Amino acid sequence: MTEGPSAAMYPLMANAIRALAMDAVQKANSGHPGAPMGMAEMAVALWGRHLKHNPANPHWSDRDRFVLSNGHASMLLYALLHLTGYDLPMEQIKQFRQLHSKTPGHPEYGLTPGVETTTGPLGQGVANAVGMALAERMMAEQFNKPGHTLVDHITYVFMGDGCMMEGISHEACSLAGTLGLNKLIAFWDDNGISIDGHVTPWFAEDTPKRFEAYGWNVIRAVDGRNVEAVSNAILNARSSNKPTLICCKTVIGQGSPNKAGSHDVHGSPLGADEIAAVRKVLGWNYEPFEIPANVYQAWDARPRGKTMEAEWNQRFLAYQAAWPAEAAEFTRRMKGELSPHFELIALEFIAQCRDKGETIASRKASQNTLEAFGPTLPEFFGGSADLTGSNLTNWSGSKPMKAGQPGNYLSYGVREFGMSAIMNGVALHGGLIPYGGTFLTFSDYSRNALRMAALMKIRSIFVFTHDSIGLGEDGPTHQSIEHVSSLRLIPHMEVWRPCDTTETAVAWAAAIRRHHGPTSLILSRQNLPFQSRTPEQIVEISRGGYVLKESEGLARAILIATGSEVGLAVEAQKLLAAEGIPTRVISMPSTSVFDQQDDLYRESVLLRNIPKVAVEAGSTGLWWKYGCSAVLGIDTFGESAPAGALFKHFGLTPENLATIVKTVL
Repeated sequence: MTEGPSAAMYPLMANAIRALAMDAVQKANSGHPGAPMGMAEMAVALWGRHLKHNPANPHWSDRDRFVLSNGHASMLLYALLHLTGYDLPMEQIKQFRQLHSKTPGHPEYGLTPGVETTTGPLGQGVANAVGMALAERMMAEQFNKPGHTLVDHITYVFMGDGCMMEGISHEACSLAGTLGLNKLIAFWDDNGISIDGHVTPWFAEDTPKRFEAYGWNVIRAVDGRNVEAVSNAILNARSSNKPTLICCKTVIGQGSPNKAGSHDVHGSPLGADEIAAVRKVLGWNYEPFEIPANVYQAWDARPRGKTMEAEWNQRFLAYQAAWPAEAAEFTRRMKGELSPHFELIALEFIAQCRDKGETIASRKASQNTLEAFGPTLPEFFGGSADLTGSNLTNWSGSKPMKAGQPGNYLSYGVREFGMSAIMNGVALHGGLIPYGGTFLTFSDYSRNALRMAALMKIRSIFVFTHDSIGLGEDGPTHQSIEHVSSLRLIPHMEVWRPCDTTETAVAWAAAIRRHHGPTSLILSRQNLPFQSRTPEQIVEISRGGYVLKESEGLARAILIATGSEVGLAVEAQKLLAAEGIPTRVISMPSTSVFDQQDDLYRESVLLRNIPKVAVEAGSTGLWWKYGCSAVLGIDTFGESAPAGALFKHFGLTPENLATIVKTVL
């Protein structure tokens, strides 16, 4: 769409953004007024003339997505949402950065209507946008039919110099160019200023050339203060067969007579005197937070949004009449609901794991689970950061995705951080369940994207293999020590470290069922012994921790273990039993899930007033919360040697565990 308000209103529309930004930041005595003031005309061009959205329904599936990657400029987005008619009243603008308001310091997904993703950690927004554009392409490939276009929208992203400097933007934008994601249009707010001042001493490369090298369509030297120039660049971008970077030259703090163009306006209130000067320069003769009726009318996107969504609804009805099964599937997937067949398939496969009793690596058990669950999950979108053959994240239904080649599996290349943030964008778009793999030790590279997934409570599934010193000869650079514990510390992140095929299948089922939060699956390289269970015990796996092996007689001690150390604990139990010391073995594949259980259940598993010894091939610190008398683990870095030699070297043997148990009795 290119219709919109008259050109005569553009200055007033832009100045309304500037006024709201400077007034809200001043009232809060905190925030970033400079970028919103500098990007105001860019916003008028996009939101006033081109963006397809309906403020009355922020969840309309075929809306364009807008991402503010430089999330510190949040008042730009809040002003736009308020002015265009979203459920964000002026009272919320006045409560900018205050407790429990819908206008926090950085945009938060799920809190403010119209915010598509949580941004603030620079560079991640554009990576999320790559994921959204990728999801749009996949959904279009899967659902659009001749004569029936159901999925056809654009992902727009604003980003600043800081986003350009962050390494994740390189990872994600390089991949976007390689894949030819032409429904992705990025605007670079090229104002040359960051917190420390003019960026040229530390950011001097030819950014347009960099993006051209990525395979992007680059529109150079656009006057970001000229609505028509930006609008024409958008039209150019929409006709390209590549992702587009629109290079918008702006002035940070535009309109501020004494601070514009300097870092002084980046992250501090302008001050009462300067705000008065801005009002005079702009001719904005209104009180703080006052917007004239004609400006509201020019910005109001509800009538056009209602019309656009109504037109799409008519197209959907025609699609539904011609393709009823596909229409029902589209609706199911965009709601995030699972196929009614999934639960039966999951239960049957878990039972098969119990009956088959395989001793294999949990990474292989994970691949077997994908093979079983995949056919009933067409929304599965898998991938790996250049480790498919090691992570085993592919299955027979995986179809490699390339530029011009539809698929459901992406080789991300060595881009762990980019992969994780792109997955988050895919999850946010809807219609797909993303999972992606790398080695557990490289979760460090992905850390902030994992945190953002947890903060947003979205269904991203992170597959981490080679989970401990069991990796062996690759040595301490690749051997995870602190990583499982650090993942467990992330609020809303569910972490599973299964001990065999059955627990792996249960963990995958739990991750897939989980609509409101990410999951990390921690998997072994080495084979893990199968553990037999009763049907009741299989049900209890989903509670995160349960009694795997009960003692013969009254237990004198409890052994708690996860993953590869469960087999070790079971063998130690046998050694202790031979000496007349009965013990209980608890498998705790997910401490995060176990900790959510009621007190009665947790006490029935852990018991009171009995010595407890935990064992895990990693950091010991978090295990003490269970009242342990001792913890067997590793609080140093690993060594380079065969896995068997390493387990002996670090004392992770049944004999040593049994000895430790005897010392606490």
